[in-house]
Amino acid sequence: MASDAKSAAAFRTIGEVAQATGLAPHILRYWESRFPQLRPVTRAGNRRYYRPDDVALVERIDRLLNREGYTIKGVQQLLAREPGPSPTPTPASTAAAATPTLIAIRDLLARAIADD
Repeated sequence: MASDAKSAAAFRTIGEVAQATGLAPHILRYWESRFPQLRPVTRAGNRRYYRPDDVALVERIDRLLNREGYTIKGVQQLLAREPGPSPTPTPASTAAAATPTLIAIRDLLARAIADD
């Protein structure tokens, strides 16, 4: 992602991010409206500057939507559940992690019904 002219920690303009990711700038602006986690720094004239973490999030959203088949709503829910930056869980590992919780809820409900 990093160009030869900038360090890896440098801020990127929306054009640079668009060129590096292959996404159109209007897609990046749309994603900003749909994903509250994606908030590039804005300067005078509403110029957007993406931090390295923002660029990583754009790449992650792109991967989830365009390669792994998630919907916008699915990615929104996935990102909302996360307390902070962390590796992307695979759909299979997410289901496996949710299973003990669902079993515990089922058992709790079964005991409540049995007590009545």
